[in-house]
Amino acid sequence: MDIMAGFKVVSLTEAAAERVRSIMARAERPIAGVRVGVKNGGCAGMSYTMEYAEEIRPHDEVVEDRGVKILIDPKAVLFLLGTEMDFETSRMSSGFTFRNPNQTSACGCGESVAITPAKPDLLSPRP
Repeated sequence: MDIMAGFKVVSLTEAAAERVRSIMARAERPIAGVRVGVKNGGCAGMSYTMEYAEEIRPHDEVVEDRGVKILIDPKAVLFLLGTEMDFETSRMSSGFTFRNPNQTSACGCGESVAITPAKPDLLSPRP
């Protein structure tokens, strides 16, 4: 049984979807989507990653939301479950932000986070 059936790992705001569409339209090569993941590092322990994906890998979790295809690295699924991706612009900066219910803390610089993976037993269907 696929424990992810019926669950959307990541959702996008309209601002995030519009920014991804804009980035993909300006890409210099054909792009299958944007791959999102997490990596170890930074003062809080982990950081979010984003990169162009030229192809869908066999174990990628494919999320289509608001006309945008996001590919989730399989190692990141439990860390990103329930995350909303947004694109925010302020006077000083602009960039993608992640509202992640699994995030337990963040460093002061905003570049790294602490994330506790979702428990797979919470994903099982309830009777």
